[in-house]
Amino acid sequence: MFGAAAARSAVGFEELYQELWWPMLRVAVGLVDQPAVAEDVVQDAFAALYRKWDTIRDPQAVAGYLRTSVVNGARNALRQRTVTRSRLRVLSEDTVEGADHTTVLTAEHQLVRAAFARLPDRQREVLTLRYIAELPDAEIAEATGLSLGGVRSASSRGLAALRSSLGDQL
Repeated sequence: MFGAAAARSAVGFEELYQELWWPMLRVAVGLVDQPAVAEDVVQDAFAALYRKWDTIRDPQAVAGYLRTSVVNGARNALRQRTVTRSRLRVLSEDTVEGADHTTVLTAEHQLVRAAFARLPDRQREVLTLRYIAELPDAEIAEATGLSLGGVRSASSRGLAALRSSLGDQL
């Protein structure tokens, strides 16, 4: 069955999973704005990491690898959503919310989420990683593939767009 090394490896992965699941889920929800899709993205990222777990040389790089996998998975999910919508006639854009939706999100949250969803992908990614994951610019650049200047530019433009679209609504 499992050798001693495999058992230690599984324990290390389980601890990492418990530590990073929620932070990665918060990032994914910020990027795709659909909890079920976000959970799939995060689960896929962890599954890919688990497949490579025994080959990891630098344990400090694992969080960055996961973050990059989540960002890329969110991009793929958004791309797939766009392609699907372009090919299918959508009867209704409305989704059915859970029974506790009104207690979870206030009207202000809904305004911000709607404004956030209208941002271009890169701006939404950068703002999510900066304000939800609380990452510095260098780690955002690594996760998104942007330069440091590109990160700062996307952040500045995204915040300006949010201020403009929200105006006095909050």
